[in-house]
Amino acid sequence: MRGGPAYFDPQAIRGTVGYRDVLEPVAAALRDYSRGLGDAPAAVFAPAGPDGDVHVKSAWLPGRQVFTVKVASWFLERARRGGTPGSGVIAVFDASTGDLRALLDDEHHLSDVRTAAAGALAARTMARRDSRVLGVIGTGTQAYLQTLAVADELPLRDIRVWGRHASHVQSLAAALHARRPDLRIIGVDSARAALDGADVLVTATSSTEPLVHESWLTPGLHINAVGADDPTKAELTSASLNRADRIVVDSRELTAIHGDLSRLPAADRRFHPELGEVLAGSASGRENDEEITICKLIGLGVQDLAAAEVALDMLDGPRHPATAPAHAREIHR
Repeated sequence: MRGGPAYFDPQAIRGTVGYRDVLEPVAAALRDYSRGLGDAPAAVFAPAGPDGDVHVKSAWLPGRQVFTVKVASWFLERARRGGTPGSGVIAVFDASTGDLRALLDDEHHLSDVRTAAAGALAARTMARRDSRVLGVIGTGTQAYLQTLAVADELPLRDIRVWGRHASHVQSLAAALHARRPDLRIIGVDSARAALDGADVLVTATSSTEPLVHESWLTPGLHINAVGADDPTKAELTSASLNRADRIVVDSRELTAIHGDLSRLPAADRRFHPELGEVLAGSASGRENDEEITICKLIGLGVQDLAAAEVALDMLDGPRHPATAPAHAREIHR
């Protein structure tokens, strides 16, 4: 690229790219990943312990013009200083020469929207089609975006939100109402209450101890579990995982070492289909309305690659979205 690599700042990226834009490209990338194409190495470390972690995820897929290396972080101190807790950058390289083509200084936005897209795909293929009630455990960016994404896929009417801080619940509810005034959004006083009557549950926290228990699960429930994405985190008890009739993962390799499933004793570990296989039709996401299903998402570099390709195409063209895409700053004010 003449004149050196292109640079795009957080405001430009947030104002241009949303989870709807990356939905089908993420689906295609997940299908390719589950076919064994390319590679998506990942490294996770926590320089601030439970108050700050860093994810380094790379990806290439055959036939793509670029490959990517992402550094995405979440630091509580950043939020204390008035910012969003997430930050990061995606470096985009030419797949033929290795030259740096662009820096997407996205402040975690592309990671946010590609994760929301995966949640939407999970809801599309695994939740009951008549789902009306969504329970949400968590009040951060993914609680926000996952709710919007799932609501685009299912005929939801009621949202039940639980979080540790009432003010955060109120902020999330206000942001959701601004985007979806047709939904009835209420805060509840316990994680258990978030599941009352729920057809779908989103867990999107940084918890290091399980929050959801086996006795709370009811026939027909689907869970998008997106918060526990490293070896220190967990949202679902081992008993709740064992009770599920069907568990789908984004990566068998990574969920074996990160998040809820990695905590299961070896004797309890099962073979789980990947979301890319479900999307390709080679595995089933749900077979009947009574099944309890879980989609465990860790997040893959191929999703970042897909999101970066979309972002570059959109940022290089005219930018006149009718409505700005949903983003983290709408709840972290």
